[in-house]
Amino acid sequence: MSRASDHTPLKNPPKVTPSPRPSSSVLLISPTNQILLLHRVRTSSSFPSAHVFPGGTLSAKHDGEIPAPDSPLRHEDGEAYRLAAIRETFEESGILLAKNKKTGRLLTELGDKEREEGRKAVHGGKVKFTEWLAEKGGVADTDALIPFTRWITPPNVPKRFTTQMYLYFLPLPTTSSSSSSSSRPSASSLSAETDEVVIPTPTPDGGLEHTAARFLPAAKWLSLARSNRIILFPPQFFLLSLLSPHLGTTLTSATCPIPPRAALAAEREALEEFLAAPSAVGGTPEPSWADACISPVVLGPGQYGDGKGTMTVLRLDQAGEEAGMVGRERRGVREWVVMTRFQKEGPRDVDVKRAGEVFGEGWERGKL
Repeated sequence: MSRASDHTPLKNPPKVTPSPRPSSSVLLISPTNQILLLHRVRTSSSFPSAHVFPGGTLSAKHDGEIPAPDSPLRHEDGEAYRLAAIRETFEESGILLAKNKKTGRLLTELGDKEREEGRKAVHGGKVKFTEWLAEKGGVADTDALIPFTRWITPPNVPKRFTTQMYLYFLPLPTTSSSSSSSSRPSASSLSAETDEVVIPTPTPDGGLEHTAARFLPAAKWLSLARSNRIILFPPQFFLLSLLSPHLGTTLTSATCPIPPRAALAAEREALEEFLAAPSAVGGTPEPSWADACISPVVLGPGQYGDGKGTMTVLRLDQAGEEAGMVGRERRGVREWVVMTRFQKEGPRDVDVKRAGEVFGEGWERGKL
């Protein structure tokens, strides 16, 4: 016979670590190599008031079968993650990353009204995304998504995600302009092909989740975050810092003339070379940017100062406990750390530094 005490609730039951929810995000690169960020509403339950890449959680209705929490595919790139990335980009910015099934080119011939009606219907669950696309003669351009790290929220955070990040390059413009911003088209609406494929200007979702949607060079977004004029969380700041030396270097402000197509293409080639180049820390190879899995480990606040007081340091070398479920080794990156001050409104004074600069030479030798 069981005792009554066997069924008495514990006063302080052990905390159960929530399982991370599958999600996708896209670093969408404009025809002039700028990056799209969305400004989240202040009341959002995730990243309130922050600037984020378009993206969101996977939907079984729209994106197909979602890997179960104990599945080895839960933390791997897959079709459901890719469909979610394209669907969420459409819902949140109005930009449709889909191909015309007949021509194989971007499906940009939809009118503004038709596109917005579809956007609202998909977001409201009135129509399945892939079915709506098929009715318009399109198919999601999942093959063009380039995996660019996975992030798993640390277990000490109550709302957790396992997020597959992707890069997507919108087509380069065919012509360049030396005119000023007052007379030239916006960077996102430039002709991308000789027969006038036009990328629509991104727009927010009417205030449901975002209040603004804008393309800017990666360096400009970082500058705004460093001056605390916008909020960027560590994953967004870190990934933008990787793109900044390569993309948008010839288009530094809204008043700059549009760079020649060859210069824009050279920027993209430089980024592709960076992404493909092998690297190592202390003789240990780093994972590729496509395969890196990062679950930040928080250190501090502690002794790491910058003249403004102590900073919280986030190590990026751990993949997290869940990554071990995939049946193969997943690793983060040892070369870099993110430094910030977590305040009530979000992270402030965010910066990226090499781990060796923060921890000393012992880090590179694997002794820390």
